[in-house]
Amino acid sequence: MLEINEKRDFVHSERPQWLQQMEPILETLNDGVVIGDADSGQFLFVNTVFEEMTGILRGAIIGRDARQLNLGAEDYARLQAFRKKIREKGRGREEFFLPAKDGGRLPVVISVRAMHGPEGGRFTIATLTAISEQKRTEEKLRAANARLEEYRREIEQDLMLATRVQQSLAPKPILWGGLRADTFYQPAHRIGGDFGLVTPFKEEHLNILVCDVSGHGISSALVANRIYSETLTLLGNRAPLADMLRQLNSLVIQNVGVPGLFFTLAAARVDRSGTSMEFAGAGHPPAMIVQPGAEPRLLPSRSMILGILPYAADADATLYAELEPGDRIVLYTDGITEVFDSRGEMLEVEGVQNFVRETALLPFSEMKQGILNRVAAWRDGPPVDDVSLVLVEVR
Repeated sequence: MLEINEKRDFVHSERPQWLQQMEPILETLNDGVVIGDADSGQFLFVNTVFEEMTGILRGAIIGRDARQLNLGAEDYARLQAFRKKIREKGRGREEFFLPAKDGGRLPVVISVRAMHGPEGGRFTIATLTAISEQKRTEEKLRAANARLEEYRREIEQDLMLATRVQQSLAPKPILWGGLRADTFYQPAHRIGGDFGLVTPFKEEHLNILVCDVSGHGISSALVANRIYSETLTLLGNRAPLADMLRQLNSLVIQNVGVPGLFFTLAAARVDRSGTSMEFAGAGHPPAMIVQPGAEPRLLPSRSMILGILPYAADADATLYAELEPGDRIVLYTDGITEVFDSRGEMLEVEGVQNFVRETALLPFSEMKQGILNRVAAWRDGPPVDDVSLVLVEVR
């Protein structure tokens, strides 16, 4: 009882007059307020909000020094550093944990200003804003971010696997009978909607094909892989090229049916002897046949883009062409034709035709890179679309 009376006497006798006059105002504030003696470190005043925040009544804290509070070693060290900063700069703001009556730690933002009292002496005025709700929100955000990071890692792993799978399906160069094929595939992103095929059918002919699914990324790649597997089945069954276009068109319309999704395709069957070929295209840039030193011949697509209209495949979709030794066949996607230079001009089929004519004079092993180098030199900036290229030489 003596100790309590001593504190009560301190409260009434040691408080400066200016502080007694300000108390009614300080009690109206929504934040906790603490006023202390800057030299002794003793608490001179706390308002009702402070009592409500901490559960500590003012009679238990006024007249005491911060060192007498139930602070842990880390919190006390931070308090001492904060007090030093205030002495040097006269003000400070920092997040801190106050001890609560229940033994917990209350997160607050403390804003402190040092001042001289009108009656002399130096004092510190601190406002304390409870940030428990903010801390709970931050913790929820940290947990959500951790989950998002885990999802990101999972997606990254899936993308790495999808990339390896798609790259494994890319056509490989091949020497088969009187034919030699070279290939190139590069998605605009990790995975893409282009694919190519170079597959012999028994000892009869070589199937070559490029396909371009609209869009980029995961969705296009998934649709492209579905078309790829169905195309392999149809080619393995020696389906006529026109029938293959119709069946692939129906497959996507009936089983995918995503508004705005479509695909284009160019396919050829080259006789093993290299004397003739069949060609069918659907909404795709024309195939080219070039003899070194001559103007490339264009084989246009007779069918419309696939995946939207039920009757997009033309009834007379297949073209036939005679081949000679030295002829080179070029299939490609619009990632090669639809590139722009610094003036905004598109390369288009005519530009690719010029590149094919020029590079046909090179050895076949250098032709692919010659075309790609010329396209890259024309293009302003990095590729923005998937690129597929298949070349075949008749020896």
